Amino acid sequence: MKKDFYDILGVSKNADAAAIKKAYRKKAIEFHPDKNPGDKSAEEKFKEAAEAYEVLGDPDKKAKYDQFGHQAFDGSGGFGGGHHMNMDDIFSQFGDIFGGGFGGFGGGGSRGGVRRAKGSNLRIKVKLTLEEIANGVEKKVKVKRKVQAPGVTYKTCSTCNGQGQVMRVTNTILGRMQSATTCPACGGSGQILDKKPSNADAQGMIVEDETVSIKIPAGVVDGMQLKVSNKGNDAPGNSIPGDLIVAIEELEHEFLKREGENLHYDLYVSFPEAVLGISKDIEAINGKVRIKLEEGIQSGKILRLKGKGIPSINGYGSGDLLVHVNVWTPKTLNKEQKQFFEKYLEDDNFSPNPEKSDKSFFEKVKDMFS
Repeated sequence: MKKDFYDILGVSKNADAAAIKKAYRKKAIEFHPDKNPGDKSAEEKFKEAAEAYEVLGDPDKKAKYDQFGHQAFDGSGGFGGGHHMNMDDIFSQFGDIFGGGFGGFGGGGSRGGVRRAKGSNLRIKVKLTLEEIANGVEKKVKVKRKVQAPGVTYKTCSTCNGQGQVMRVTNTILGRMQSATTCPACGGSGQILDKKPSNADAQGMIVEDETVSIKIPAGVVDGMQLKVSNKGNDAPGNSIPGDLIVAIEELEHEFLKREGENLHYDLYVSFPEAVLGISKDIEAINGKVRIKLEEGIQSGKILRLKGKGIPSINGYGSGDLLVHVNVWTPKTLNKEQKQFFEKYLEDDNFSPNPEKSDKSFFEKVKDMFS
């Protein structure tokens, strides 16, 4: 089981952005690779802290994590946070956490290797039906990606000598600290354009269509964002592709209304059906379900069908299908029908006589949300 992000950083769920950043900075210093050369355990803890900060340091991601836990970011098909990032990803994204970059911790150099630039992310929106959300689905989408053109060549950047970083020394209250920043000449790739084909842009890139397969887990919600690693744009030189960010849009269902993991269905029955009782087929997420209505069922009655809702994205079972019974009262009657009801207008059997067990509307609403 994955560790809780709050536990990794050592903060409470009520911690504000400043406290989260401070806690991450402390962990990053403690387990920084330059401070713990060759220590795989420290490297893993460094990555764990980066993953936790990637989520908790972003207000939108933090809100999703607080609501859905790890499953908000750990769907199938390569979605996820820092544990899918390599060290270059971490240093690229959080290199300003000390105010001057990660590399060269206290004069430690450039972490023993060339920093690789990362391409920009692409963002798309995927529309899903309620059935697809309930069952999970694999979608194939066509995206336009920037990729390095065939035949393009690059040469070592003379500004950073291929390191992708330039060093600088800063005077702090702790003394002189050496830090690394992205090379302004090559953008961090360590290489600059040498030769390019005529159809490439100034960075040696062309745009190509690519079909990407996206596995979407069951239980996603409208507005949730998933990530497909390395399916964004390329960057020049020896770079890492960006990511494809997939925003979920839930399409409205004709009959069913979603509320979290529960579904709601309005069932309308005629007055004779309510009086005599009847079996009805109703719409459920995976086909029709037959339910039996008892004799004398009242309008406003809510029938709960266990497990017929949306699966929990955290894997905690499924919600319920709540069937709201509405007795339909005819607006017009012919003479014979009108005489029939007039005959029983004063009949005690037709007079409202709710029992103590019959809950009021407000009690039903309270039960529904509890």
